[in-house]
Amino acid sequence: MRALHVLISACAVISVLGVDRNNFKTCGESSFCKRNRDLEPKESTYHVVPGTINVESDKVTFELFNNEATFIGEVFTLVDNTARLMINEKSPLHPRYVVKDSLVGEPKSAKLELEEQTDSLVRVRFGDNGRATAVVVFKPFRVDFLMDKEVVTSLNSRGLMNFEHYRKPSLVAQDPPVVEEQHHEEGAEGEHEHSEQEQQQQQEHHAEPRYEDWTETYKTHTDHRPKGPSSIGMDIVFPGVEHVYGIPEHADSLSLKLTKGNGATHSEPYRLYNLDVFEYELDNPMALYGSIPVMLAHSATHSTSVFWNNAAETWIDISNSLAKSGILSLMSYFQANDETPQIDTHWFSESGVIDIFVMLGPRPHDLFRQYAALTGPTPLPPMFSIAYHQCRWNYNDQEDVYGVNKGYEDHDIPVDVIWLDIEHTDGKKYFTWDSAKFPSSKEMLEKLWSYGRRMVTIIDPHIKREDGYHIHSDAQSRSLYVKNYNGGDYEGWCWPGSSSWIDFTSPDIRKWWAEQLSFDRYGGSTGTLFTWNDMNEPSVFNGPEITMHKDAKHHGDWEHRDVHNIYGMFQPQATAEGQVARSGGRDRPFVLSRAFFAGSQRFGAVWTGDNTGEWAHLKASMPMLLSLGITGLTFTGADVGGFFKNPDSELLVRWYQAGALQPFFRAHAHLDTKRREPYLHEENVMQRIRNAIISRYTRLPYWYTCYWHASKTGAPTMRPLWVEFPADASTFAIENQYLIGSSLLAKPVTEPGVSSWDVYLPGADEIWYATDDLQRYTGGRTISLSVNLDRVPLFQRGGSIVPTKERIRRSSVHMINDPLTLTVALDTKGTATGDLYMDDETTFDHQKGVYLVRNFAYSGNTFQSRNGDPSGTYKSGAWIQRVDVLGVASQPTTVTLRHNGSERTLAFYYSTGHQRLVIRKPDVNVGDDFDIVIA
Repeated sequence: MRALHVLISACAVISVLGVDRNNFKTCGESSFCKRNRDLEPKESTYHVVPGTINVESDKVTFELFNNEATFIGEVFTLVDNTARLMINEKSPLHPRYVVKDSLVGEPKSAKLELEEQTDSLVRVRFGDNGRATAVVVFKPFRVDFLMDKEVVTSLNSRGLMNFEHYRKPSLVAQDPPVVEEQHHEEGAEGEHEHSEQEQQQQQEHHAEPRYEDWTETYKTHTDHRPKGPSSIGMDIVFPGVEHVYGIPEHADSLSLKLTKGNGATHSEPYRLYNLDVFEYELDNPMALYGSIPVMLAHSATHSTSVFWNNAAETWIDISNSLAKSGILSLMSYFQANDETPQIDTHWFSESGVIDIFVMLGPRPHDLFRQYAALTGPTPLPPMFSIAYHQCRWNYNDQEDVYGVNKGYEDHDIPVDVIWLDIEHTDGKKYFTWDSAKFPSSKEMLEKLWSYGRRMVTIIDPHIKREDGYHIHSDAQSRSLYVKNYNGGDYEGWCWPGSSSWIDFTSPDIRKWWAEQLSFDRYGGSTGTLFTWNDMNEPSVFNGPEITMHKDAKHHGDWEHRDVHNIYGMFQPQATAEGQVARSGGRDRPFVLSRAFFAGSQRFGAVWTGDNTGEWAHLKASMPMLLSLGITGLTFTGADVGGFFKNPDSELLVRWYQAGALQPFFRAHAHLDTKRREPYLHEENVMQRIRNAIISRYTRLPYWYTCYWHASKTGAPTMRPLWVEFPADASTFAIENQYLIGSSLLAKPVTEPGVSSWDVYLPGADEIWYATDDLQRYTGGRTISLSVNLDRVPLFQRGGSIVPTKERIRRSSVHMINDPLTLTVALDTKGTATGDLYMDDETTFDHQKGVYLVRNFAYSGNTFQSRNGDPSGTYKSGAWIQRVDVLGVASQPTTVTLRHNGSERTLAFYYSTGHQRLVIRKPDVNVGDDFDIVIA
């Protein structure tokens, strides 16, 4: 939702225009970041303790020592070319937080084969046919990963590993110098006397924090850090690549920029720390609302990714070098030429353990599958949730809602969901309704449902501290709130004023929250009401960096610093579970969350937060959504039209056209903006917006099938070109065009007043068909496309078959049994394939086998439809009304349908100019096998 970063008093909320960078730390203002970033590449001080190596059936274990403490290291070999490195203290003074909830379960192990063991290293093989190799080097400590005998990732080869072990307060140095722009309080009493040689070793090797107090002050906020400094860091390098991607969320490019060294574009590292950033800036590595610590490295020959499984504040530096002079010079088993590139990254987090998953691909789709096996794919969403949503802060009352519904009806514009923001509540108390504005919420919901439409209401994690408010009373009496440093309920300011925050890190408290979604506890709700979880970074208006204090306490006595980035995942998890429970386990949930972490894809959708109605923000939405998609979060979107400001009609039209081609399609606006529902605009603007929305509904069968594939494979529905064309280096930095699934290529217009638009069509042996005028283009080149306000550059890939539904309905629920059109785009060989997934679009019955999969193929002038999964039992009322075949070289004489043992001649139309064959009215149920023979 909105992030009015504010000065709050008991009676006023005063907005501040634009992002105020002074509210957010730089690396130099974060002591652990500065300590780790100041480290220079060198020979690592960490080494494997002789005699501690143990090679087991699926892991290699060892002890590490760095002159100060002993650590336990483990390299696990996992299924599907995946490995895991974990490092923790051997005997910590306090337990260290290990993130478990990001994973769907214990990763499945794979048997390893010991290939070599000497006094200096251990080498093991694992993975598919032994294609993957892990090498543990003892002194200095390093772990290399190879795929098909090529080094693709190396850990600690630059010697930047750092593990600040827990220690007693007496070890804090006396007279600490002040970190630049930091204001420290005095540390605990007592000092540890080091010899001059020991002190010199500390400063050289950074085994100890350099004169670090146990408290740290940022502005007026003091972080007590009762366990002391505890940061961890590691360098991860990718030889042979020039592009890395991922680590959202940042309003930045798809191919990540350098932050250090020659050619650095950013002076700050990329930061992962969930924050409520008001009117965020573009082209910036600043932290935003969510964090997914996953990075993909890609080259024409291989793809690799790493998952840094840590929920604390994290920073990542990126630089480049030549492999010959870097890590590969350390490896006798690898030869590099003088020009082999290398990307060097340096990761550091404030607390937790080193827990790194390495996914060895070797191709992009392999990475998606490997990551989904760890954190889970996106579950198949209900159909209505991938249709069009209308939102605003705020629709004022029931009559306003009815007016919005009527506006769509009167102008024949489809919409599936109308949203209500915070003003619908009774004094910003969630799970309530303002009885004056919404006196009959059930009646309102039922009326919307009579049109096939649903509603979403907002429920944030902060709870108003007001006597008599049942949620607060229950939370307080049951001790369900996050605690402050002293053990009392954590209190801060948010939309309701004085608030406390539910401790969603507790499974029992998540269960309690889920129960609040039941119909008897959420008064006035029905089964067509769904949920928007906003402000769950968490946003605390008067907290440090507009968030919760790091020394706040959670379930299990963990500090907020340990769980900050994952906190925002737990609320939508509990909300989704509540929606499922209220239906008796029958219906799929829908939850939209602003904050997220690795694994959030299992619980719903996210959006890019408080964007601005400017052309630059429209353009930025694409790399932001692409970055989310390749790191597991495929159900994503950006506020159409921009949350802030008033876009002109051209920008609004272009934004609707783009939004209709993105995974989550919602219009949203700030309460201070002009009303901009589509039907309020002049006729020509309204019709263009209407056409964009209708185009979304037309392609829902294809989108739904893409989401089904995503639920099985983890592949994003919206993906960069290099995912499908991994060897085409021209695609590696392209971020303003993308693929929907593997069959449609989109390049929305993101600049004003243009009459032509350049589009790169990948694949020298590919054919691409413009979806509007059916013009045919060969791939492997850039074309200049003539555009006007009605044209959206969209192409279907030769060799694909795309299902659509052409009838205009008021919402998706009315489309379920509508007839289908199949567009067959032939490749250079005159062939094409495609598929279609169908079910009841709402319930979990598809998990019980109630679904339908159809496989389509065109070859040798014959179109075939076959059952793609005989175990599916769904019976659809939809039928095939038309088959369009693009790329047919000559007009046929006859077209014959073969179905159920009989033949029937079909009517057809052929266009010589477009080489298009339109086969009319096969009128075969979509679930039936049939052939169409063209002669």
